[in-house]
Amino acid sequence: MFYSDNLKKNSDIQHCFFSRKNGISTDIYKSLNCGIGSRDDKKNVNKNLDIVSNIFKIEKKNLILMNQTHGNKVKIIETNNNFNRVNCDAMLTKKNSLALCVLTADCIPILIYEKYNKIIGCIHAGWKGALNEIIENTLEKLKEMGGNQKNLIVSIGPCISKENYEVKNDFYLEFSKKSKNSEQFFSKNNKNTFNFDLRAFVNSKFKNFNIQKIDNILIDSFSNENEYFSFRRASKLGQQDYGRCISVIKKI
Repeated sequence: MFYSDNLKKNSDIQHCFFSRKNGISTDIYKSLNCGIGSRDDKKNVNKNLDIVSNIFKIEKKNLILMNQTHGNKVKIIETNNNFNRVNCDAMLTKKNSLALCVLTADCIPILIYEKYNKIIGCIHAGWKGALNEIIENTLEKLKEMGGNQKNLIVSIGPCISKENYEVKNDFYLEFSKKSKNSEQFFSKNNKNTFNFDLRAFVNSKFKNFNIQKIDNILIDSFSNENEYFSFRRASKLGQQDYGRCISVIKKI
């Protein structure tokens, strides 16, 4: 379990970037796999989500999960949705009773809090979503809710590090076409491929909006096998599936 120093200063919210520890799943999903879209036994996943809801002292139906598609759709959440996943990659709410959740296994979980208008949010930021403006869309939706980005606290959670995020030339070229000055987030390596800094790219998005209160939990999901699930690590090991870690934010 990992926490943001900035978010912890606010007594009216509760949050956590959960690791893969302290759950009940086994084998490649050991142990706190909260990926209801994974091939893990659904009973185990539901019991893991019970563990999370108990920590937040809410009913499991008030854990709001997304059906993440690496897109750029943002939803404002008003009800518990009867535990049906919301089709989006970012959520915002003013409701006290709801805990917004994001699932990751190398992508970045982002938790945000606009403290004056009491708006919480979560963002699932992989390279596709970040490139296609999931962060910009979230900030625009925040404004529609009456929020002000100047009051925003942003915590960028564990994700794959630049050292372990190797990409090919076509990936680099796609970024170069869609994102100006993206070269700064790439380094050429001795394999004639590139290493991509997803964390730095996402940080730059928030800094472009002059958001000052940003902190990072600097954990590499790829290399920290005991702490975090990783899609890339599972693929390199020839595993057919992988678990997902959950990150949660809730107003008290």
